Amino acid sequence: IWHKLRNAKKSALTRYLASVEGKNFMVTNLISEIANSYFELLALDNELAIVQQNIEIQNNAFEIVKYQKDAARVTELAVRRFQAQVLNTKSLQYGIQQDIIEVENRINFLVGRFPQKVERNSEAFADMIPHTIYEGIPSQLLENRPDIRQAELELAASKIDIQVAKADFYPTLEITAGLGFNAFNPSYIFTSPESLIYSLTGELVAPLINRNAIKARYLTANAKQIQAIYDYEQTILNAYIEVANQLSNIKNLEQTYDLKSQEVDALNQSVAISNELFNSARADYMEVLLTQRDALESKFELIETKMKQMNATVTIYQALGGGWK
Repeated sequence: IWHKLRNAKKSALTRYLASVEGKNFMVTNLISEIANSYFELLALDNELAIVQQNIEIQNNAFEIVKYQKDAARVTELAVRRFQAQVLNTKSLQYGIQQDIIEVENRINFLVGRFPQKVERNSEAFADMIPHTIYEGIPSQLLENRPDIRQAELELAASKIDIQVAKADFYPTLEITAGLGFNAFNPSYIFTSPESLIYSLTGELVAPLINRNAIKARYLTANAKQIQAIYDYEQTILNAYIEVANQLSNIKNLEQTYDLKSQEVDALNQSVAISNELFNSARADYMEVLLTQRDALESKFELIETKMKQMNATVTIYQALGGGWK
């Protein structure tokens, strides 16, 4: 009569749908983690290639220095410094190789398979261009986020729970499969129609007897609804901030990558110039070493910036609930 069972069923169904959105939220996070790990793997491959290129360049410079020492143009100190630089760069590749294995196994774990090589095209990493994200993204896109839909369904379920708790204040009149005898006084338990009247009376007066418990459940349902409202507001605010942060991050990373590219070009030219000056005895060997080190570090930073750009694209995908149109 008071729709208590109907509302209870509706509340349970709404919470089930909320759990489905919770599952979708976890799937989105899993996809994002796999994508970020994949881009990290491409970045490590490119760093390893740069290290190997630098080892070849530094080996050539090391051989030249040894010839210059034999010609008494430089001292043993210069030879040892160039040798140390080559050894330091060689040691870097083993750390990167270990990182590659760990990231590959992380991806294998996330997709549920045993350790194996992850197929990839590392050469295309430098040419990857992140998707253009326009700042005029409507706030309605946040509704695609599974966590927002989950919080919204939880709020709807808490509202229905109040109706269920409110119905407990009214008498319960149910149609049962059988008709039994019931009475507060045992002397009337098998007496008809007194026992049947007592049974009906018990259902009518039950809310009065359990009034304190029913009131407590009603207040609890109200408190849970208020909590659900706060959770819903917090989820929306968190989603909006995440999107705003990533839009700003994408824009700033684009500017950073352009400047880092110019820095790498300038340092590559500096390496060539310093080698020429050193070979003509117009520059000190320390200038060559420092220029090579700066060039290597700038190339690493350029790759890391590219990786951050791709990760920012993945994060905005995640922040908008798994993509956008």
